[in-house]
Amino acid sequence: MGNREALIEGAKSCLMEKGYSRTTARDIATAAGVSLAAIGYHFGSKEALMNEAMRQALDSWGADVAKAMSADQSTEGDVRERFAATWSQAVKTLESPATRALWVTQYEVLSLGAHIPELLEALSKLQGEAREGLAQLFGSADESTDQETVQQLGGFYQALMLGVIALWLFDPEKAPKGDDLAKAIQLVATQLGS
Repeated sequence: MGNREALIEGAKSCLMEKGYSRTTARDIATAAGVSLAAIGYHFGSKEALMNEAMRQALDSWGADVAKAMSADQSTEGDVRERFAATWSQAVKTLESPATRALWVTQYEVLSLGAHIPELLEALSKLQGEAREGLAQLFGSADESTDQETVQQLGGFYQALMLGVIALWLFDPEKAPKGDDLAKAIQLVATQLGS
């Protein structure tokens, strides 16, 4: 593993252990086993490195959920069952301390964004990619779906995900489950249709 990869892995480790704002460049260099100057050489700034580490951690989480979902072939035909099962798998990933730490860090970054606009701007560039991944994960879009539709569907799933995860972090027992969300969406769709 080269210095660049070691820095990303070190930054991911620091994100999980300390969060975004409490991680220093020295923490990352120490975790990566490289010099402090390597951060500037490979990324230009600690913030750029932390943003890349966050992006990769989120990609990994998305891949884990997609893998868990693809293992459940019994729900392929029924859209409602697939929706509920995908939500169940996504929420189940929160049982992992690393995944919980990742979500807590994301909320930290959102709150910091009000005071550090360049941080929010850097991470907002990743939102289109995240929305596309969510639309595909939930089976609502594929490569033939136009980008506007993909972004609308992904934005809906993203908004729902942020809320569900926040509720789960407050109280896992009372957070909505996949079936609860499917029923609620059907009710809202019925109300919107009338």
